[in-house]
Amino acid sequence: MDSLIAIAAAFLYVMAISTIVPGLAHQTGIRTKTVFISALLALVFHAWLLSDLIFNASGQNLSILNVASLISFIISFVMSAAMLKNRLWFLLPVVYSFAAINLVAASFLPSTFIKHLEQDPKLLMHISLALFSYATLTIGALYALQLAWLDHKLKKKKALAINPNLPPLMMVERQLFKIILIGNLLLTGTLLTGFVFVEDMFAQGKAHKAVLSFIAWIIYTTLLWGHYQKGWRGQKVTWFAVTGASILTLAYFGSRFVQEVILT
Repeated sequence: MDSLIAIAAAFLYVMAISTIVPGLAHQTGIRTKTVFISALLALVFHAWLLSDLIFNASGQNLSILNVASLISFIISFVMSAAMLKNRLWFLLPVVYSFAAINLVAASFLPSTFIKHLEQDPKLLMHISLALFSYATLTIGALYALQLAWLDHKLKKKKALAINPNLPPLMMVERQLFKIILIGNLLLTGTLLTGFVFVEDMFAQGKAHKAVLSFIAWIIYTTLLWGHYQKGWRGQKVTWFAVTGASILTLAYFGSRFVQEVILT
């Protein structure tokens, strides 16, 4: 049953992508309702699949593939909701592609990492903040890449840069820093709850998560300070945003990938 749900969700994500890409390529109108309905149904099936994969009689299965699929669901949900207000057509194919890949991998390559979050609400709070901070800052990295791409096209005076399906450069920049500010606040909450609630945060095998997360927090804080106090823009912003997201990815998934995928 889970396999069928995964295939249905992946198909609907692909349907949404196939509706967006021609409009981007040929600078024609994109059928927003078709994309939104396809994405909405995909998200429903995706949520159904996650409930089956994560929640079971033994506890919560927070394996690396399940967590990756959960994060891709959060990102897809947020971006789909924002689709109705903002022109996110450049980013949605990337987001939906990763969502489809992650949910298929979680369904067909099962792994186990059982937790009992119902017995530890403080840990649940910490993990929830970590998931939402990572998802938010990943969206920020995508916005930063879109900003760099639009800037490059404008400097080269490419016609694609004035594609009506693409957002204005300054709007993307404003949204980028709002997203990074929110994500950094969530990351701050993640670090604080980790220090307060997670007793073995610096134990062997876990210390690197705290250290790398703190380094990412410094990077994002520096970026926000540089933008609002020094007027940083352009490539510097992109490098900071992508570097911060990469370090967080290494912090959240590095050791788990080695333990769950390579060693097993």
